[in-house]
Amino acid sequence: MKPDYGPYSSSSKKNERLMNRTEIVTNPAAAPVVELSPGVEVRILASGAQGARGVTTALANFSPGSSLPSHRHPCSEVIILLAGSATVCIEGRCYSLGVCDAMHVPRGTIHSVSNPSATEQAIFHTSFASETPMRETVTQEFAVENRTTTDEFVPETLVRFNEARVYELAPKTHFRDLFAKRFGASGICGGYGLFEPGSSLPCHFHEYDESITIITGRAVCLVAGISYQLSDRGTACIPKARPHRFLNESDEPMAMIWVYAGDEPERTLVEPGWCDGTVVWPGANESL
Repeated sequence: MKPDYGPYSSSSKKNERLMNRTEIVTNPAAAPVVELSPGVEVRILASGAQGARGVTTALANFSPGSSLPSHRHPCSEVIILLAGSATVCIEGRCYSLGVCDAMHVPRGTIHSVSNPSATEQAIFHTSFASETPMRETVTQEFAVENRTTTDEFVPETLVRFNEARVYELAPKTHFRDLFAKRFGASGICGGYGLFEPGSSLPCHFHEYDESITIITGRAVCLVAGISYQLSDRGTACIPKARPHRFLNESDEPMAMIWVYAGDEPERTLVEPGWCDGTVVWPGANESL
C-alpha cells in the first residue's frame, strides 16, 4: 500500500490524559494540493503529519466528470458530499449522494467515487480513522447495482442527512449524528451541527482528538484561552483532553462537520474559564 497524501510523522503516546499538545488550525485555501487522479484534488485539514492522533480529515475537489478509481483503505473512511453531485460505488453497489449525506466505507472495502456532472465540481469532506491513512488501488471489477439505501446485508452504511435525527446539545444548536459505531464505523464518529445566531456549546473536552470544519457561516473557537475565527471550511483539530468550545457570534447561521477519533460521541463539561483563559487548565504545564 502507498500513503494517500504524502509522508506522515509518528508521535509519542505517553501522558495522554494531561498533555501540552496544541490545536491545529488549517485554512484550506493555504493548504498544499495533492492530485490523486486527473481532476481529483485533495487538501489536508488534519493528519498525523500535523500532530493529530487517530484521525485524518480532508477536502476533496472533483472537477466535472472526474473520478477516483477503485481502491481500499485499512481503516474506516467516511465520505460526506458538501457541494455538487456524487456517485459512490462500493463493490458494485452504486449510490447517489445528496448534500451532507454520509457514506461510511469499512476498512478493506473496495470503492470508487465519481462526479457525474458535466458542468459542476463536487466537493467532499472525507474522514479516516487513522492519522496515517493508506490507499491501495484495486483493479477488480464488479457487476453494477444501483441502490438508494443500505441494509444489514452490506458492509457500508449510508446515512441520509434529511433522515438523521436532530437533537440539541445546547439551546439553539441542532445536531445530527451521521456516522458512529452504531452505524458500523470503527474508531471514528461524527456528524453535522447547526448553530443559530448567538448560540454556543459549553466548555468541554474529549477523550480523543476532534476535527471541526466550518462549512457555513463564521465561528469563534475558544481553546484553552486562545480565540480563533473560522469560516470557509476552515478547520480546527483539538487534541484529546484540551478544553474548547464553539460560538456563533454572528447574525447568520453557522454549521460544522465534526469528527471524533472514537467510536461514539462523548464529552466532559468543564467551567467556562478553562476555555476563555481566565482559569489555567490542569494540563498546561505538563510535558509529553
